[in-house]
Amino acid sequence: MTTHTITTTWKGKMQFESTNPSGETFLINATPEHGGEGAGLRPKALMLSALAGCSGLDVASLIEKMKLEVADFKIETIGNLTEEHPKVYHSVILEYHFYGANLNEVKLRRAVDLSVEKYCGVMEMFRKFANIEVKILFHKIE
Repeated sequence: MTTHTITTTWKGKMQFESTNPSGETFLINATPEHGGEGAGLRPKALMLSALAGCSGLDVASLIEKMKLEVADFKIETIGNLTEEHPKVYHSVILEYHFYGANLNEVKLRRAVDLSVEKYCGVMEMFRKFANIEVKILFHKIE
């Protein structure tokens, strides 16, 4: 069994510094309207970043293994919050954007499907509380 341990330390006011298992750190802060100074990442947005990052790492690995030609790749992640407290994501849309001159759409769809359905643990966690919609978009570059 793998265990991840992080340490999140209060830095004053509404700011925290958090480590991750590799030792990297990042700041977490509230928006100014919630008493923060705006410097740092927001906790709920970090969840969306974790989701996109998890799936993105899967897809990037599969692009390499499948020897696919992709000039660029990004994931736009849109999370919709409930109106009542505690506000949680009730639905999330992931848009996978692939850019290139010679995109193999069938294999890229397969790479995304493998991540979404089999490999991405964060995706599986999100499924416990949110509806997930996946869109795959191809952008031809000449």
